Amino acid sequence: MARNFDELRAKMSPERQARVAARVKEELARMPLQQIRNARQMTQTRLAELLEMDQGNISRLEQRTDMYLSTLRSYVEAMGGALEIRAVFPDGVVKIDLLNKLSA
Repeated sequence: MARNFDELRAKMSPERQARVAARVKEELARMPLQQIRNARQMTQTRLAELLEMDQGNISRLEQRTDMYLSTLRSYVEAMGGALEIRAVFPDGVVKIDLLNKLSA
């Protein structure tokens, strides 16, 4: 008999719950746009409605390897997220605040 994930998580120690949460966060960070959209339980059609474009444009956008930051920001924001750019150095991480200067 299949169990609800919430029931399984409730039986985990707090340490294990934290490890699982960290792993999920890492996996989400590596996902291509299509998988992020699917993980957010959003269809291309719904995202296209929110962005006021057709579904075919969403499909093409998800296949691109190069796009404007403003396009990527709009895509992420339509799913309820926020786009951040960070520079990662051996001695720390710097958030690049360039996106605040882009018009919405």
